[in-house]
Formats: sequence, structure tokens, C-alpha cells
Amino acid sequence: MRNLTGMVVVAALSLGAAGIAQAQGTSPQSETQAPAAKQSAPTIKAVQVVDLKELTPPVRSQVDAAIARTSAEDMQKLRKSIDAVPEMASALKAKGLNSSQIVAINIDDKGMLTLFAKTA
Repeated sequence: MRNLTGMVVVAALSLGAAGIAQAQGTSPQSETQAPAAKQSAPTIKAVQVVDLKELTPPVRSQVDAAIARTSAEDMQKLRKSIDAVPEMASALKAKGLNSSQIVAINIDDKGMLTLFAKTA
């Protein structure tokens, strides 16, 4: 959590076809993607869910700024992507949450996917 340099927020949608396929353990089906895009997609090794309330003020402000730059359409795409990956949906369900509560994500260089949730 300390290193948010690799923060991926909804607008970037790094969980595009290649990222989702890798998270599910399959290869991407799209041949229209550039080879560089296929190689740079992160491999997700673990998923954690963090409530925005748990973040330190500096980290929270970074996440809030990223959320402010995110369109409703991009947010909807992210949530559909999360629902499509059983590991992510399962991690949310274990915390009593669902994808509609996710406002941002982060994938670090070690393959840890963090789902940032906004709860009441």
C-alpha cells in the first residue's frame, strides 16, 4: 500500500482482456492487441480488498484524486471486469462486499491486486 506508483485506477483499466485472462489463467483471445500490450499486462497472484477508511491521509488523497478523474463509463467497465474474474468476486464476497463498492484498483509489481472499496 505504501507504493502507489503502480496505481491503476479505473480510467486505465489495466484489467483489460489480457489482464483478466491472466488472472483467470488463460491466454487472451484478442489478436488485435499489440504484442507489447500482451507482454506488459500484469499477472495477478493475489487479491486483497481494502476499505478507503483504512487508508492513511496521503494515500487516501491519491486515491480520491484518481477517482475524481474517472468517468462513470470507466467505473462500470471496471466493475464488470471484476465480476468476470472469480478470484476477485470471491475476495469481495468474503468481505461482504460487491463490485459496486469498488472505486479503484492497484496492481503492484509482485502481482498483488488491491481492490479499494467505499463502504457506508
